[in-house]
Amino acid sequence: MTDATRPSPLPTTGTPPLPDTRTPPLLPPTRAEYCVIACAEAWRDNGEVLASPMGAVPSVGARLARRTFAPDLLLTDGEAMLVGPDGTPEGWLPYRRHLTMVTGGRRHVMMGASQIDRFGNQNISCIGDWERPARQLLGVRGAPVNTLNNPVSYWVPKHSTRVFVEKVDMISGVGYDSAAAAGPTATRFHRIPRVVSNLGVFDFATPDHSMRLASLHPGVTVEEVLAATGFGPTVPDEVPYTREPTAAELELIRKVIDPQGLRDREVPG
Repeated sequence: MTDATRPSPLPTTGTPPLPDTRTPPLLPPTRAEYCVIACAEAWRDNGEVLASPMGAVPSVGARLARRTFAPDLLLTDGEAMLVGPDGTPEGWLPYRRHLTMVTGGRRHVMMGASQIDRFGNQNISCIGDWERPARQLLGVRGAPVNTLNNPVSYWVPKHSTRVFVEKVDMISGVGYDSAAAAGPTATRFHRIPRVVSNLGVFDFATPDHSMRLASLHPGVTVEEVLAATGFGPTVPDEVPYTREPTAAELELIRKVIDPQGLRDREVPG
């Protein structure tokens, strides 16, 4: 064999590198994901109650709570089925049973609000005077029954002085002052655990049950909240930030519960 026909020696550059299988670092939580966490926390320690979230962010939050720290939480398809965290039917909930849960305090709703005031009165009916409203909205719907018969939290994706008002134009959802005025029978199951907005979390843990700033979403200041609120909420000396989602929670939100990113459409950026 001549040098011309002898095969070239194999390269001696060492063992070829292994493919990089490391998981890329998670991106920081978005504002929408902090809102999801804040909504999920509304159902912490609720036990076996029916979660009724209204809106993309509360829906993601309820499903996250069920998959993590609230395994007894009941989820529904909105009609007649109880469903698992992945939407698979796991039970039947006829309307009469649904109403039993509603009137017995066994449901926790998270509703929206066109207006909400310092005592948690909510309006989804009309803007302006009832006799000649400037704008007709959804109507009272089931808000009075919801608020007097089971816990109701609220979700406001765009915090502004148009929503957070000194006094609502019409009471749809019953607040703490209105429930107290109606007497003991009206307050048996009445409770507003929290109000979540794109700026922070609010509760009514004050002597007169007026609204209190419970936490700020990271990146938001107290001054920003006050400028966007039509009344003066109680502000503690030190306001904590909404808790950070864990890596596992972020994975669930982004890859399992809401891979389409519906949360980011409700709370952009």
